[in-house]
Amino acid sequence: MTQKIYIIIVTYNAMKWAERCFGSLRNSSVHVNCIVVDNGSSDGTQEYLNANFPEVHVIQSEQNLGFGKANNIGIETAYASGAEFFYLMNQDAWLYRDSIENLLTVYNSHPDKDEIGILSPMHIDGSEKKLDIFLDKYIATNFEHTRLISDLYFRDLKPYYELKFINAAHWLLPKSTVETVGGFNPYFFHYGEDAEYANRVTYHGKKTLLVPGSKVVHDGKQFLNKVDYSVYEDLGVEINIMNPNLDHSFQQEKKALTQSMVKTLLLRKFTDYKNLLQKYRKISKEEGRFKEILKQVTQKKPTFLNIQA
Repeated sequence: MTQKIYIIIVTYNAMKWAERCFGSLRNSSVHVNCIVVDNGSSDGTQEYLNANFPEVHVIQSEQNLGFGKANNIGIETAYASGAEFFYLMNQDAWLYRDSIENLLTVYNSHPDKDEIGILSPMHIDGSEKKLDIFLDKYIATNFEHTRLISDLYFRDLKPYYELKFINAAHWLLPKSTVETVGGFNPYFFHYGEDAEYANRVTYHGKKTLLVPGSKVVHDGKQFLNKVDYSVYEDLGVEINIMNPNLDHSFQQEKKALTQSMVKTLLLRKFTDYKNLLQKYRKISKEEGRFKEILKQVTQKKPTFLNIQA
């Protein structure tokens, strides 16, 4: 039975990867449709896609909407077109011929499809010789539950492993996930939105599964501190506050910030104190907004999406 799959890619000056990224979609053993939401590229990405990949549906934004909002537009468009699966893929990424096929094999053979929130292939780096460094980290921090490293060593891999989180460079979302969990939280512009989404997947009783039999490429930076926090705000505190799996999260984060501020003052780290105080004041002003978001994300519906499930 053919399953309707829409690949959604948010582009912003994607010419460096465009040929490999979109060429790989044509070579997929499973037919895929593709929707691109372009965040105002200035390097000719849109013209290149229109000329060389006319099958791609390009939605042009006149401004940079960020990762989450742009993906939501793609999800809404795919849903209206009858998508059964939504494959979210970075612009600096590409597939192998059987990547999607192997993910669908695991999905279709799973005894309880309703528990599947996110399916992810194995991310390898741009050299195609190593695992993406972040996947290494996610596997290592889940070792008590997955034992994936042990199974790799003994060459006894299972069809899938449950992880708490895998970044959204390659996510396959079944339709039921979109209808139950929704889209990305518009609070986040870039970075943090996938972690917040994964928390909601867990809250709604669904799982994030890593499939060793499927591999893909993510040509991202291979160092763990890749986020430039002079450009992008560190929203770790906000992610915790909006995590519906945590009780009294707002109070707990304010308490933790207060304790950290006292510590930095005692150590005479005045710059750190200033930054912590700024964060404390910011979240205090946004308390009402956090409460409203938590009210939204705890409901079983396509939150943050303009669709009728």
